[in-house]
Amino acid sequence: MNFVKNNYSKRREGNNQRRNNQFNRGRGQQPVSTLDPQLFIKKAVPLTESRYESNRSINDLPVDAKIKTNLIAKGYSKPTEIQDKTLESILNKNNLLGIAQTGTGKTGAFLIPVVHNLIGSKPAFQVLVVVPTRELAVQVEQEFSSMVIGLSMRSSCFIGGTSVGKDIATLRQPVHVVIGTPGRLTDLARQGALRLNNFNTLILDEFDRLLDMGFSRDIQFIVKSMSNRKQTILFSATEEKNQQTLIRELLHQPVEVRVSKGKTTGDHIDQEVVRVEAGETKMEVLLRMVKDRSFQKVIVFAETKRGVSTVRKTLHQSGVRVDEIHGNKSQNYRLKALNDFKSGKIQVLIATDVAARGLDISEVTHVINYQQPRDFDSYIHRIGRTGRAGKGGKAFTFIN
Repeated sequence: MNFVKNNYSKRREGNNQRRNNQFNRGRGQQPVSTLDPQLFIKKAVPLTESRYESNRSINDLPVDAKIKTNLIAKGYSKPTEIQDKTLESILNKNNLLGIAQTGTGKTGAFLIPVVHNLIGSKPAFQVLVVVPTRELAVQVEQEFSSMVIGLSMRSSCFIGGTSVGKDIATLRQPVHVVIGTPGRLTDLARQGALRLNNFNTLILDEFDRLLDMGFSRDIQFIVKSMSNRKQTILFSATEEKNQQTLIRELLHQPVEVRVSKGKTTGDHIDQEVVRVEAGETKMEVLLRMVKDRSFQKVIVFAETKRGVSTVRKTLHQSGVRVDEIHGNKSQNYRLKALNDFKSGKIQVLIATDVAARGLDISEVTHVINYQQPRDFDSYIHRIGRTGRAGKGGKAFTFIN
């Protein structure tokens, strides 16, 4: 089924880099992207990287037997490359910089050795894990809980969209690991409820997204407040030049492990434009697309919260299994929508850019930009929701 009209033969040479991020903002109107549509057209380049195969199994790892039992119960058989190459460094409590694409097991890379190092200790707010989004914070806490079965360890998760009063009450009970988003963590710290100088280990997960989403000041506040910090672990999918100064401030003589080039390109994803012709609407085209059987698990990006809700409502009325996530939805609603999407209960998830940051959703077959993204970085992160863990994917961008 051919959805693409008037496609360009190839992307203009030299325009793969970040474009001008300014927009024409009419009074009361949605920002208009100035990106060249040719940037949204690219045939997938097959991944040529060889599949990593560890020479040791989970049972061979130098960690507690109960951790290994829990990992095997979760379906682990061998460590991933980033897990294999960072384990001993984190166990030895070295500072570490790890660069690996999303979907390669970075969460397990820091949790496995950190859990091992906590065995036998009383809960005393030892480890602080900072992540960019609420959804990722919940995912990390769930991963932690599955790894510590039988080990008498506890964690707490603090994110926006939940009761601050309940968070303050929760902090009266010490735990081993605190996981949270920067805004909520700094709020609790400034109120005196979260004493950052208690923690000796800081983990910054999805560091590039933390900076992209404007959390640099919060991170600096957290770091400066952790006067007893002994170990800092930083994981990121990308490694940008403008991040180097802050990384050097955060990490003293770190072990550096790179299992990817640190550049997000989307080269392994088929990227095409869909031109909406006179006499038809975007919604009519979108409906034709998502009703095709090949569109099994689809994320549709819209620019505004209202736009997301409008698209969801129309698709729902047309019989599509669909839900939405954006900043106005409660945390419980967002988590249910994500879980329904992961399980296949819904086929289409409509979202603002909040879903392009830090989420680990496997097997997404298609990403559709209902509106053109505001800048090229946003575009790359959006389409990166498909083609994960070395698999292919398809991305479409609507052009009027």
